[in-house]
Amino acid sequence: MERSPTSDNIAISVNNISKIYKLYNDPLDRLKESLHPFKKKYHKEFYALNDISLDVKKGEIVGVIGENGSGKSTLLKVLTGVLTPSFGHYHVEGKISALLELGSGFNLENTGLQNIFINGAINGFTTDEMEQKSLDIIEFADIGDFINQPVKTYSSGMRARLAFSVA
Repeated sequence: MERSPTSDNIAISVNNISKIYKLYNDPLDRLKESLHPFKKKYHKEFYALNDISLDVKKGEIVGVIGENGSGKSTLLKVLTGVLTPSFGHYHVEGKISALLELGSGFNLENTGLQNIFINGAINGFTTDEMEQKSLDIIEFADIGDFINQPVKTYSSGMRARLAFSVA
């Protein structure tokens, strides 16, 4: 990560930030990719952020608005140092801190669907009961194909939607 200098009036400067996640159809594909002698790719790239630039002046109030999964929380995590951008650089004048998120009890390596069933088992539901409830939970969460991806690839909003849906 390269940090850039800012003018005296700029509190936050973001220059061409991108954050890319690798999405795999099968957990074993990650291992296959790392061991493949010809570096075959088994993933597709997902841009949580794609070439974002902005400046926030000292004393200015800024709101970040967008659809679920559009990168709002990812940008904030980059600015707080929780995540490292794949490309670009930023500079923050002063201190920023992050709050804990809803859904922090999820196993980040498991998919959303796996976490639904694990959470159900913890709460005393049988597999049959969870199979009946899972479609409603998935529909309410409204995170599309991400339900089959590891929770660690979710935006904060997606994780919150899944957590509310499971609850």
